Amino acid sequence: MLPTMEAGDAPVVPILFVGDSGIGKSTMLSRLAVGHEWRKPLPQLRDLDQPYSFNIKLYNRPYRFELYDTASPTNYTLLRPSVLVMCFNIGDPASLENLKTYWKRVVEEHYNYDEMLPVIALGLQRDVRNREDYDGHVRSIASDTENGTDDAPLNGRTFVYPQEGLRLAQEMRCDRYCECSALTGELCREVIEDISKTAALTTTEGGAKSQGAHCNLM
Repeated sequence: MLPTMEAGDAPVVPILFVGDSGIGKSTMLSRLAVGHEWRKPLPQLRDLDQPYSFNIKLYNRPYRFELYDTASPTNYTLLRPSVLVMCFNIGDPASLENLKTYWKRVVEEHYNYDEMLPVIALGLQRDVRNREDYDGHVRSIASDTENGTDDAPLNGRTFVYPQEGLRLAQEMRCDRYCECSALTGELCREVIEDISKTAALTTTEGGAKSQGAHCNLM
């Protein structure tokens, strides 16, 4: 993340990551812990250590970010986050669909989803796509079988296109749409900056809720 510093009287900003289990949230939080030091081994973060706290300086002032995920030892529905990050696995189309059919309902029930709470949609494990995937090529069940894999879903794909994630984020009225690979570090810098800027703006009078569409493909 950004350089650690003494927090002092820095405002505390709780940030909650939600999404299916096993989609890479813990790896992403580990990446946040090492920040831009891409060659540094990712630490093993324990659920009992939550919140994972970081003291940073942004906009010439200090902030303290406290990160939680749904494996929090405290029931995550009792938290009052200032920023909500809704995560899915790019290599698991069902986890994207679950954002709309399950997780959106959860956050609407427990959080102020449609009003002042800024929401970021985040696609994890971006490295599962290859160059052909960005060129519009769809891996078919037949081609997967020829390559020795027969576990492709019925829709013929084992990944989510960027446009699909962006479209769902827009349907859910998310403020931002991001993708990254915590394993390789691809686009993590940009995601960290987006989350940090959104979190910092929640401490201002205007808040961080977007006044327009901020969902864009990177």
